[in-house]
Amino acid sequence: MGINKGITLEEALKMLEAANSIIQSQQKEISDQQLKIDAQASVIVSKDSQLQKKDLEIKAKQKEIELRESEIEQKNLEIIQLQEKLATQLRFRFCARSEKSDNQPSLFDFEDEAFIPSEEEIEASVAGEGPYKEELVKSYKRRKCGRKKLSEDLPRREVYLDIPEEEKHCACGAELVKVGEDRSERLQVIPAQIYVEVTVRPKYACRVCEGSGDEDHPVFRQMPAPKTIIPKSISTPNLLAFIFTQKFCEHNPYYRQSKAFERRMIDISRADMDNWQLKVYEKLKPMEQIFMDHIKSGPVMNMDETTVKVLKYDNAEANKDRKKSYMWLACGGPLDKKAVIYRYFESRHPKFIKPFINGFQGWLQTDEYGGYEAALEEHEKLYPDDLIIHVACMAHVRRKFFDAVKCGHGNAVNAQKAVDYIQKIYFLENRLREKNLSNDEIVSARKEKILPILNEFHDWLIEIQPTVIPEVKFGKAISYALNSWQHILNYIECPYIYLDNSIAERSIKPFVLGRKNWLFAGSEDGARSSCLLFSLIECAKIHNKNPEDYLRCIFEQAADTDGWTEDDWKQLLPWNIKITSFEAQGVWMVPQGAQN
Repeated sequence: MGINKGITLEEALKMLEAANSIIQSQQKEISDQQLKIDAQASVIVSKDSQLQKKDLEIKAKQKEIELRESEIEQKNLEIIQLQEKLATQLRFRFCARSEKSDNQPSLFDFEDEAFIPSEEEIEASVAGEGPYKEELVKSYKRRKCGRKKLSEDLPRREVYLDIPEEEKHCACGAELVKVGEDRSERLQVIPAQIYVEVTVRPKYACRVCEGSGDEDHPVFRQMPAPKTIIPKSISTPNLLAFIFTQKFCEHNPYYRQSKAFERRMIDISRADMDNWQLKVYEKLKPMEQIFMDHIKSGPVMNMDETTVKVLKYDNAEANKDRKKSYMWLACGGPLDKKAVIYRYFESRHPKFIKPFINGFQGWLQTDEYGGYEAALEEHEKLYPDDLIIHVACMAHVRRKFFDAVKCGHGNAVNAQKAVDYIQKIYFLENRLREKNLSNDEIVSARKEKILPILNEFHDWLIEIQPTVIPEVKFGKAISYALNSWQHILNYIECPYIYLDNSIAERSIKPFVLGRKNWLFAGSEDGARSSCLLFSLIECAKIHNKNPEDYLRCIFEQAADTDGWTEDDWKQLLPWNIKITSFEAQGVWMVPQGAQN
């Protein structure tokens, strides 16, 4: 743009001033705008700071809400667990402890539509076809009311009550004739008879030569003292058998027996009985290994364990903090010669399972205590040729679901369904055993009838597990069942084994009942000796031997065991020993007090 030559210098200066004025005005506007922008930016920063602060407050509130929700959830879980514990304790105190369930179905409320028959199935059943065919069911005997008849094997003494001879004449002059009689039976008890057996051994000697004329014989001739299982003791096999049976079979502690003897003017202290028990144990100790080897000789072994309190340990310093020890039990042996053995060990460590399984091949049935699996894994590495198959106990699985049922909250329906599955498995297993099938037929029938139900039960547990709180009883029952599932399936292949470990639990129950009475063992030797006597008594029960007679015969025959071999000890086993009746020897003496 060119400069207009008509503009003077003065005009140019005015124009420049005007332009400067406009520029200054615009700069001022720009400055004002910048101040407004800065003010707005400050406001924005302030707002942003407030928003960040609010955001932090919101996050803190969210964390607090999450924490409160977690606390509420935890409290709700604790409430459920406490309700379950309360329901369990109330049922334990006031209700029946049986795990029998009511199998009667509802008439109208079918929870599973798969159990509702279709019209085609109903029509087929009416025509005699389809799944609803006639089937013979097992009959049962109705229990009769009234008093049971006394056994014919009991000895009887007849008391004859007849009218006097003068009343056997009729007024017409004829003799009365017996036309019948009434008989009634009552049970009499003769109190236990206790007497002192005095053994007299006369001594003989020659007054002429005083033995010098017969060098081949001693100066005094006398019958040797009879051998006894506890030398130089007032105890006899009968007394020992009575005392041990009272404690280990009738659960009567020594202090009660001591009081009972005292009432009969007999002084036998608890210390005497304890010492006799230890001496008998030392004498019969080889029987422990005999029982253990016999149990390992069978195809199946059942094991269980329970606690026992010991007052004095052999190694007191190492066990000063120990509150409890353990009694271990094993059942096994050939099918026709079952045996039971108790063993005491100081803890529940897996190393104490080794004496039972080393040298054994077959099926081992236990509960799901992890020590068994740890011991079996180590055993497999050390003895790969001795195959042991671990089998779980279905009764433990059922018990956990049954506890969930009795708690009565929202999981009770599904828990009952699990119990129903297990009851159906038991029902089919019992029916198979009633048919007297061969071993191969039992395994084949299990695979055909029971295995599909087990698989269906397993699939249902897998499906329902994610919907159940793991910490409640039903959740724990599901986890227990699934964790032991492979061990449950192992039972299918063994025809000798039952669904549960009830044989071991029945055998350990006498010890549990006795423990409620005598409470503890004084020493570890006392616990070990108790194990042997429990083993002897329980084996006698299995083979229908009277425990007291069995112990008496053992104590009589084991009085002199010098030079005994393993075969000699085996003769004391309940299926080998000959039970003889006790015969009192000697003649009655008049007590000295009666002579005066």
